[in-house]
Amino acid sequence: MSITKDNKTHTWTVQFYYTDWTGEKKHKKKRGFATKKEGQEWERKFLNKAHADMNMKVSDFIDIYFEDKKSELKERSIRNKKYMIKAHIVPYFGNKAMNSITPADLIQWQNTMREKGYSQTYLRMIQNQMTALFTHACNIYNLVSNPCKKVKKMGKSDADRLDFWTKEEYDKFIATIEKDSKYYVIFEILFWTGCRIGELLALTLQDIDFKSNQINIRKTYYRINRKDVITTPKTEQSIRTIDIPTFLTEEIKNYADKFYKLPENERLFPIVAEAIQHKLKRHCVKAGVKRIRLHSLRHSHTAYLIYQGVQPLIIKERLGHRDIKITLNTYGHLYPSQQKAVAELLNQKKTNEKCPS
Repeated sequence: MSITKDNKTHTWTVQFYYTDWTGEKKHKKKRGFATKKEGQEWERKFLNKAHADMNMKVSDFIDIYFEDKKSELKERSIRNKKYMIKAHIVPYFGNKAMNSITPADLIQWQNTMREKGYSQTYLRMIQNQMTALFTHACNIYNLVSNPCKKVKKMGKSDADRLDFWTKEEYDKFIATIEKDSKYYVIFEILFWTGCRIGELLALTLQDIDFKSNQINIRKTYYRINRKDVITTPKTEQSIRTIDIPTFLTEEIKNYADKFYKLPENERLFPIVAEAIQHKLKRHCVKAGVKRIRLHSLRHSHTAYLIYQGVQPLIIKERLGHRDIKITLNTYGHLYPSQQKAVAELLNQKKTNEKCPS
């Protein structure tokens, strides 16, 4: 390695030859380091990645993981993953070598996480970050053994109980919202379409087909670092067209008509999710119904469809789930009434067979 200082710019330059993981010899040079130590640290991390050396520290591999994933994951996903990894993985494993972590280490870590009292769904989210790191290490950097495969996952992918409103509870709630307000239309869309809050906040006039009574979901909205961001939806399957009832089409049109020459590409609801959540909270009290989260309106829509006898595959398409398993894992427990209906049908058939002709 050669590390030299430029006396004019007072910065350091690092250059060296190395052999990558394929066996090819290469040259690397990088300028502009503020200190000699900074340059040496950069070289160390670079060589770890180039050699695919799984003797590297977990904290170093985390940097490599996010570098590899930066073109694959959305900004918000990266931020959330980094937060969980920094808070729940780095303090326990950051200074350990990737290839030194055993299934026993993971079990002790899981027990520590459980003792913190997190919800089952949050525990599963933390577990998923750990699994993603080691899966990437095995698939891309030839880590010999994945300890996550030998340990049962902690937490649950879905909550034991889904909060949702019945149609009667929703009717009580919506009756307390001013009918001509944007919030009335917002809650109507959320309840009657089951779309995600980010999908709703990204809607423009271009997304509403008033003739066909349809809403086209093509994008999602979120706010990060005081900046509004419009991006593609959560998954490829989230891009979809939702058929809506005529009354909802009319409500959206009446709302949009209030704005003089509203541009087709401008957001219909230029507010943030927190404002809607605050409105929801206040009117839950006013209506005398149980408090739920905004996302629970999506569950409420689904529960209503299930009660009406709509089949899971249709619900999957409407919600934009990437896999029918997600729909069934999340809402399968709401289907007992369907099982009873089948039993009653079979009972009727048996009874009819016994009746004399």
